[in-house]
Amino acid sequence: TLYMIFFDSSTRTRNSFETGITQLGGHGIFLSPDKMQISHGENARDTANVLSRYGDAIAIRHCALNEGNPYIRDVAEHADIPVISMQCDIYHPCQILADYLTIKEKFSGRTKGLKLGVAWTSAPNYVRPLSVPQSLILMMPRMGIDVTLAYPPEFKLMPEIEEQARANAKIAGSSFEITHNFEDAFEDADMVIPKSWGPLMTTTDTPEGLNLIEKYPSWRCDAEKMALAKDHCLYMHPLPADRGREVTNEVIDGPNSVVYDEAENRLHVQKALMALTM
Repeated sequence: TLYMIFFDSSTRTRNSFETGITQLGGHGIFLSPDKMQISHGENARDTANVLSRYGDAIAIRHCALNEGNPYIRDVAEHADIPVISMQCDIYHPCQILADYLTIKEKFSGRTKGLKLGVAWTSAPNYVRPLSVPQSLILMMPRMGIDVTLAYPPEFKLMPEIEEQARANAKIAGSSFEITHNFEDAFEDADMVIPKSWGPLMTTTDTPEGLNLIEKYPSWRCDAEKMALAKDHCLYMHPLPADRGREVTNEVIDGPNSVVYDEAENRLHVQKALMALTM
């Protein structure tokens, strides 16, 4: 039995985990904190200990800044069963495993020396967490992939994560660079992942953050940007994408788009993760 605690909404994560555990012969139980005693103040220790007596693993999505990762770690410290991060304010490990599997599939297992462009895009519908770009820059250089990270000055990531990415690249013999020029992420790229995240290292005020996002409408992936990349360049996105703002339909629905392959691979990598840990 897998207990799935979602502090945040989900389409791909919930359904891929729930489908995956079912295909493995298990059972997934969806838990919403507002329907649990968490809503009345029950702490992570008690929640972890009780669920450990009933099931085989706990999976948690909690993306609130400065709350999500500490909560997942607190549960993991007190649980007697595996605890899986389904995304927090710092990391999104399962998404990045799916991204890497997709890249390996498309390049016949060869990843060393490929260039990945990770670029911020303007999506003013809500302030998104930092976890996807941070996880990308941490993992991909370790796999020998050269990463260019592009964002406007107000949209920097956590400094300790950027430093770790530099260290990972040095150890692996790959490269990691940061630029404030959108086009640099696309230039000669083999894969691009242009997606939005909030200016959370600049401000935690939501209206101010949305105003900053609106400041850069030209940071959008379109055919002109994709033309800067290699002909085979993959367009990737963890979804949901803000169509028309982050990316044009021409690109996301085009022949180089692998967004649905990425989404499918969430199922496969998470089944592997559960099979290895439960």
